[in-house]
Amino acid sequence: MSGWHAVKLVGNLLNLSTLAGIVVGLVGRAGFSRGPHGLIFATGYKLRFPMAGAFTVGNVVVSKYDRLYLDERPVLVKHEERHSWQYFCLIGLPLLPLYLLAAAWSWLRTGCPASRNPFERLAGLVDGNYEEKPVRSLGDSLASFRRR
Repeated sequence: MSGWHAVKLVGNLLNLSTLAGIVVGLVGRAGFSRGPHGLIFATGYKLRFPMAGAFTVGNVVVSKYDRLYLDERPVLVKHEERHSWQYFCLIGLPLLPLYLLAAAWSWLRTGCPASRNPFERLAGLVDGNYEEKPVRSLGDSLASFRRR
């Protein structure tokens, strides 16, 4: 682990985001193992929310799949590691409400919670298995919302 990864590890422990990730993993009955670059893998997550194959809280990468799933997808792990840096840069848990707002904005603009979400774009859309969707006008978005 490089010096910067150690700084991120300690920072995300101090800002309590990694502790929150461990709690999420425990609640979801995940098994824990050490990942690269100071990450902790919480695999076998049993809850149905969120629906992603993997998501990150602090330095904890949570996945409904087993350890092999993450080991075979180093690009996805790199994407999730970028999210761990976002927790570090935003001093931990304030990332969560900001992420939810960004996901709502993206969904409003594209119908996809990731496509125009700056957190996903900075982590690498393609690396996270997301597809960039075209932006639609706010009028079209609101009309679509009203029809539901």
